[in-house]
Amino acid sequence: MTGGLKSLKKRRRIQVMSMAGVSVALVLALLWFLPDDSFQFFRSPSEVAEAPPPPNERFRIGGLVAEGSLVRGQGEQVSFSVTDGGAVVPVVYTGILPDLFEEGQGMVAQGNYINGRFEAVEILAKHDETYMPSEVLDALKEQGLYVDPDGAIVTN
Repeated sequence: MTGGLKSLKKRRRIQVMSMAGVSVALVLALLWFLPDDSFQFFRSPSEVAEAPPPPNERFRIGGLVAEGSLVRGQGEQVSFSVTDGGAVVPVVYTGILPDLFEEGQGMVAQGNYINGRFEAVEILAKHDETYMPSEVLDALKEQGLYVDPDGAIVTN
């Protein structure tokens, strides 16, 4: 009787391990077949300047909108520069900017780097006086340019 019970436990253990292996293989297969733009990486302007990504790679860039760089063109087209203090990257965007978008403020843009400029398809801006995207905050701190606004606590 004990021999049959051990065999049953062993068979059950093999079944559980097999199901776990199949589950892991299924998740890996799903990740393999996801479109490339499902994975978007953040880069600071300094990283883009040092190693420009290929034109077909979609990523996010963030930093501060450079003072005096915001130019509104025909219709909804705008151009500006984004900086982290170490480098400046020109950005062009066609669309309506967020209400809180302005020079000297933090922002994150999603798009592609083509022919020396970032062509954005989406622009995100801060949502209150103390918020700054964590990637932008980290990049500014890394450059030594982050200044806490009036000693306020910054939320990420």
